[in-house]
Amino acid sequence: MTRSTEETLLAAIRTIVDYPKPGILFRDITTLLGDAKAFSLAIDELARPYGDAVLDKVAGIEARGFILGGAVAHRLSAGFVPIRKKGKLPHETVRVAYSLEYGLDEMEMHKDGVAPGEKVILIDDLIATGGTAEAAVKLLRQIGADIVAACFVIDLPDLGGRKKLEALGVPVQTLISFEGH
Repeated sequence: MTRSTEETLLAAIRTIVDYPKPGILFRDITTLLGDAKAFSLAIDELARPYGDAVLDKVAGIEARGFILGGAVAHRLSAGFVPIRKKGKLPHETVRVAYSLEYGLDEMEMHKDGVAPGEKVILIDDLIATGGTAEAAVKLLRQIGADIVAACFVIDLPDLGGRKKLEALGVPVQTLISFEGH
């Protein structure tokens, strides 16, 4: 990725101070999504390492991972699989529980969303502590997916999420990073 691409992406992301609670610097990608040049660059960069790979699916984590993942799946001529919060999918699902700051939650995907052995990349907007992405990896592996990589626009390296996924044997691709929370 070129320096100018990185600068464009950084400039397109809004930081909201003290959201959702005091002390948090929320990295809001809705401004990137609304900027045609930055959005296109982000999709290009997320897809670039996999352009020659044989991929079956892109799995996107609700909600911003749907936007990014759908566009990357289109770019790579792959299918798209939504990973959602519990109770949002209409067909038979597989489910995994995961920890949040304030308790437990569950995410699920359609049982037939990925066939055993299919090559999948996982996409979301941001990796922080890695709890949600780790749960998505476990969910995909539960049904036999071969996870090629987990891809994010933003990394918050101080929170350790990337290391958590790499410890699971999942290569991680991020486009930009912000220090702190």
